Amino acid sequence: MASIRDYNVVEQFNSRLEEIRTKLLDQAMGEVLNDTAAELCQEHRQYMKSVLDTCFKKCKEDETMFDMIHAYKQALKEKTSSLKKKSAEHLEVVSEIEDKEHHKALLFQRIEKLKKDQARNRELIQSQNKANKDRLKKLNKCKDVFQKHLSLEIRKIQGEKLQFVFRNISRKDPDMVHTFLLQLDAEGIYHIISCDPPLEKMAHLEHRLQETNNFSAFLANVRREFVALHSGAKMA
Repeated sequence: MASIRDYNVVEQFNSRLEEIRTKLLDQAMGEVLNDTAAELCQEHRQYMKSVLDTCFKKCKEDETMFDMIHAYKQALKEKTSSLKKKSAEHLEVVSEIEDKEHHKALLFQRIEKLKKDQARNRELIQSQNKANKDRLKKLNKCKDVFQKHLSLEIRKIQGEKLQFVFRNISRKDPDMVHTFLLQLDAEGIYHIISCDPPLEKMAHLEHRLQETNNFSAFLANVRREFVALHSGAKMA
């Protein structure tokens, strides 16, 4: 009977320790995700300000060019009137008109180019907005999985990289950390920079992530591979 009571005490003690660990992990993970979301929002606002400033500058250039076109038209009218009065200067005036027509055509071409640039900027803003919303939504969606099931910590590293730190991988040493470093390029493609300890299947898992964009499944597979290093049994 004494051994049974001792076993129950140990079980209760272990249960209490697990509750404390989970509470601390939830608190730390929430702070990391909140900081990450705040940084993404700040970067988005800065990017939006830069694009809006560029658009404003382009609009000013458009106004200047329209004023120039108006000035050229006025000059052409004056030259036409001069042609009627001074037939001797006819050839010179015609040549000047042709030059101005050429400049006008170039200006119209530049206006069309600016319109296309503005359209691309609008598409870029919309794409950036959608990408940021999707990333925030994905982080929020995966938050519970990260905290409750994967014992995972996320750290932001200098150079817009994220370090993923796994614990509770080894039964012999639950505090032993297993990490990998991830970076998202300008085209939204995930790249694994490093992995410690190395995983034979990491290149395959990275390729699958780039194909499916299923980040939750990727994290679960990486954890499975880390566990397999200690269990000696690789899982597909």
